[in-house]
Amino acid sequence: MKKNIPEYSGTLRSHLLTVPKCISECSGIRIFGRRIKSLVFSTDVAIIKNVNADAIIAVYPFTPQPSITQAIISVSDVPVFVGVGGGVTNGDRSVRLAEYSEHQGASGVVVNAPIADETISKMKQVVDIPIITTIVSEDMDIAARIAAGADILNISGAAKTPAIVSKVRQSFPDIPIIATGGPTDEDILRTIEAGANAITYTPPTTGQLFAGMMVNYRKRFDS
Repeated sequence: MKKNIPEYSGTLRSHLLTVPKCISECSGIRIFGRRIKSLVFSTDVAIIKNVNADAIIAVYPFTPQPSITQAIISVSDVPVFVGVGGGVTNGDRSVRLAEYSEHQGASGVVVNAPIADETISKMKQVVDIPIITTIVSEDMDIAARIAAGADILNISGAAKTPAIVSKVRQSFPDIPIIATGGPTDEDILRTIEAGANAITYTPPTTGQLFAGMMVNYRKRFDS
């Protein structure tokens, strides 16, 4: 029986960003007692403050910086999982960043695909928050990642994501999986059916949102 869910959105907050409702179909991952089904992939504090996702995954293409981590955590009303390197930034520096991120209040740390298993092992010794390791191909040695101490897999394989999720789920039936859902509800549901426990959603940028708003504003003044 479908449950009736009363809703209140107010006036000023009625245009907040919402993640696709189909994400609710996944099981979620319970982290420190909080069930997480949807994660927004963003470092934009305005987006982070105005979206209804269960958590934030804050990974960006620069060397991780504690000041950025602190800014995001201070704004977010939900758990934040922060990137601590794995590509250009690696080794002991990533380990120190992970430890410091925990002290700042991060609920988990995300490491990129090239990270060494040894670095994950060192990280596991100094943090008490989950280590989320990024998987970009089914040919990666996922067993070694898990053996090194990875707690959650973050599968990001573009169009191949559902296939990678399916293969990983067959080999590791109990490992928690976060996966990129894709641009449509059909893509998201296919990824969930493949075995993803939680879905990352990339929201529109503030520039894209503003563009739509400005079009509407201009219409008001068109003669």
